[in-house]
Amino acid sequence: MLKYIIKKIILMIPVLIGLTIIIFLILHLAPGDPVDLIVGPNATPEVYENIRRDLGLDKPLLTQYLVFVGKLLKGDLGDSILQRRPVMDMIIQRFPVTLEVGIWALILSFVIAIPTGILAAVNRNSTLDYAAMTFALVGVSMPTFFLGLLLLYFFAFRLGWFPVSGYGTWRHLILPVIAIGVTDAAVTARMVRSSMLEVIGQDYVRTARAKGLDENKVINKHALKNALIPIITLLGMRMGWIMGGSVILEIVFNRPGIGRLMVEAIFSRDYPVVQGSMLLLTASILLGNLIADILYAVADPRIKY
Repeated sequence: MLKYIIKKIILMIPVLIGLTIIIFLILHLAPGDPVDLIVGPNATPEVYENIRRDLGLDKPLLTQYLVFVGKLLKGDLGDSILQRRPVMDMIIQRFPVTLEVGIWALILSFVIAIPTGILAAVNRNSTLDYAAMTFALVGVSMPTFFLGLLLLYFFAFRLGWFPVSGYGTWRHLILPVIAIGVTDAAVTARMVRSSMLEVIGQDYVRTARAKGLDENKVINKHALKNALIPIITLLGMRMGWIMGGSVILEIVFNRPGIGRLMVEAIFSRDYPVVQGSMLLLTASILLGNLIADILYAVADPRIKY
């Protein structure tokens, strides 16, 4: 198992290198210059060039990239151009806000999706199945930010049950968690149903039923365990997606997390902050895939061989 994990980690290295190149080029080749926001429209060319020199923006792109990677290898994401603070400190300050929503939304999505998918598969073509898949279809079709706006309108603005925006209490957490968790549960429920339907039709499940085993034991012990591989795949993908999906929700609910930090930095052309935030989000996706790979080997020992 240890060799399997090490191999997966080594394979992540070229992916991370490629991501740093893509993120760096997208930011530096995009229109706009952060120096314009610092100096204002009335600055002299000398002042403009001096600030570009101080920030290292006058160097060739390759040199800037090598400097960026050199600092990154030391755990240094650089300093914010506008706030003059270490980017790492800014991310550490904001990351718990994003992580809190992401973890609870992931838990909520699987608490809803797994029972829903199993019940829909076991009761195929029944009213329960149609109701579950209707929920899944609506959830897949509805953008997360739109559901967030609906929740804000009805439960915060109209009914006043929850705060409209902000951060700090469990009441601020409920609506964004529901917005992300429910839309994610819709996708996951469809996957669980499809996976369970494929497994339920296998010979060993029919044999277990023929031996007189209780239906709950057949479903939970024999069918569900063998249907886990596609579900684990989705779990790994969703771990990263939920972290990235919270970007828009943090704007909708005015939460001071990584997503809001990144959006503000994009508008102000604060390259180091955007690079650090995007690297964190992409690293969370890779970490989710690594955890999924490890869970593959746990669920099915044949994989690690």
